[in-house]
Amino acid sequence: MSPTILVIDDEPPIRKLLRMGLSTQGYAILEAPNAVTALEVLGRESPALVILDLGLPDMRGHDLLRAIRASHPGLPVVVLSSRDDESGKVEALDLGADDYVTKPFGMAELLARLRAALRHQLAARGERPVFRVDGLSVDLVRRVVKVDDAEVKLTPREYDFLRILVLHAGKVLTHAQLMHEVSVSSDPQYLRVYMRQLRQKLEADPERPRILLTETGVGYRLRAPDDEPNLKRRAANDAKPAVTETNP
Repeated sequence: MSPTILVIDDEPPIRKLLRMGLSTQGYAILEAPNAVTALEVLGRESPALVILDLGLPDMRGHDLLRAIRASHPGLPVVVLSSRDDESGKVEALDLGADDYVTKPFGMAELLARLRAALRHQLAARGERPVFRVDGLSVDLVRRVVKVDDAEVKLTPREYDFLRILVLHAGKVLTHAQLMHEVSVSSDPQYLRVYMRQLRQKLEADPERPRILLTETGVGYRLRAPDDEPNLKRRAANDAKPAVTETNP
């Protein structure tokens, strides 16, 4: 049976675009133009994932996300947000959204985000013993990290950050989420230092990272094995020191 996706968006052209693009990939589509309809659909249907536009006419998108999380805590939610709404993205992720896609978006990137969110739902049942991407391997059982088959020594704190990123590979984690998971200082500079150290040890070119990516003004994302769409764009953004160092 094809996974069913609930699209919550008040713009008919966006819903049509998503319906056409996702149906060609084998997804079944449910649609809701507002929050009231979305809650009604969720009350009688069991979608595998929700795509949620934050700009709804009858309820703040973040409030709807909060309601979805309360009634369907394990349901993956991918948020659609405007390009300049960094604070809205951070709030949505902190409320439990699995990921976000910025409008206007490419279908390839959206599909990668959906695959990652659905993967997280399955992986939540237990940790994957070995994670591999682009020459990096992380054995979560033996706590062994390798780059191109050469073992890399991490400090306990560096490993803690990497493990959290591995468990959510492909998903952006906010600064607050990362620091909460590892129980460290809330000073953003503290997190930047550890991300810089990890890049020095894991990336072939730390100034142009391919694995540990910055989501500017939001947080960090560890690249998933199939997360190729827009990799070059995100790596180019990471290579701008003025941006990565002034926006924690």
